[in-house]
Amino acid sequence: MSLNHRDVQEILASEEFKSLVRSRVSVSLTLTVIMLAVYFGFILTIAFHRELLAVKIGEVITVGLPIGIGIIVFAWLLTGVYTRWANQSYDKRVRKLRNEILNR
Repeated sequence: MSLNHRDVQEILASEEFKSLVRSRVSVSLTLTVIMLAVYFGFILTIAFHRELLAVKIGEVITVGLPIGIGIIVFAWLLTGVYTRWANQSYDKRVRKLRNEILNR
């Protein structure tokens, strides 16, 4: 089934579609800001408090290494948070809206 111009305009004007867009933007921006804060916090620590990250945790490893690895793991976790939210909430709402449109 193809949508005509009037159907597309109706979808774009619907409150459900606007709510979907708002929720996706809100979640995406929140997670992006969190990741940027963590990443730039690490970079600023490197720039201004290098000695803090240079503290040794044994013979070879410094504090900076596990923190750097932790940031990578944190990014994976944020991706998992977004994927879980999308699978449990967003995708269901998209399917519901799509089915409403297709079943007219």
